[in-house]
Amino acid sequence: MFYLAIKSLHVIAVISWMAGMLYLPRLFVYHAGVKHGSAESNLFETMEFRLLRYIMTPALIVVWLSGLYLAASAGYFVAPWLHAKMTLVLLMSGLHGLLGKHRRDFAVGSNRKTAKYFRVLNEGPTVLMILVVILVIVKPFS
Repeated sequence: MFYLAIKSLHVIAVISWMAGMLYLPRLFVYHAGVKHGSAESNLFETMEFRLLRYIMTPALIVVWLSGLYLAASAGYFVAPWLHAKMTLVLLMSGLHGLLGKHRRDFAVGSNRKTAKYFRVLNEGPTVLMILVVILVIVKPFS
């Protein structure tokens, strides 16, 4: 029963994290088109900060802790599909860090990236998420 509770927590955290990973770059697309210091820019900065600090980062932590627990409990650390999945989750975590850097750049007025850059960047989490789901459901290389 405890395993299933942790698994549920893991899925909820993944959904929360992914919602932010898909939404934050979209905020950056719109933020890139406004002048630093304007009312719109200040609103975007507040939204971006709160999304990252209060939703995305806590969800990331819960994803990692619950995922490691689940993998250890089920004996999956020897499974090649899990190695591939963890590689993708590491990439997603790195992308999370990159989004945090971009948020800080916007906050201090040093963003030099275009809306087009953020539109392209927005595809990264989607592709990684699709690959992770396939690995978890199909469990290839077993």
